[in-house]
Amino acid sequence: MFEIVPFSRRDFFDDPFRTMESYFNNNSFRTDVSDNGKEYLIEAELPGFKKEDIHLDIDEDCLTITATHTESKEEKDDKKNYIKRERYYGSYSRSFDVSNVDVDAIKASYNNGILELTLPKKAPEVPEKKHIQID
Repeated sequence: MFEIVPFSRRDFFDDPFRTMESYFNNNSFRTDVSDNGKEYLIEAELPGFKKEDIHLDIDEDCLTITATHTESKEEKDDKKNYIKRERYYGSYSRSFDVSNVDVDAIKASYNNGILELTLPKKAPEVPEKKHIQID
């Protein structure tokens, strides 16, 4: 298993931290993933976004971070006619395999354009020891 790396083609020669999204478009953002033994830490750079613009969703064993930004600027002259009117829209998304994470204990915070996620690892499953009676 590749632990908490972003979903990728899993090709040996590819960068294991490159996501599927980055193969096809530039609608992703920079993330750092670290492992301190008990938990993973994901730090995602999302400057200019409000906390309300960021969504974290888990579907089965897939964590998806989505950030959407909409902005509109208008400049008018003295007669209220448009001199310039611009609209900006951007949507970014990254997905991560969280199959070995305790998803109920994930914590998230967003400060100064950095989204930080703490993902505690699941406790390792110890196989149950059984005794078989001989007949």
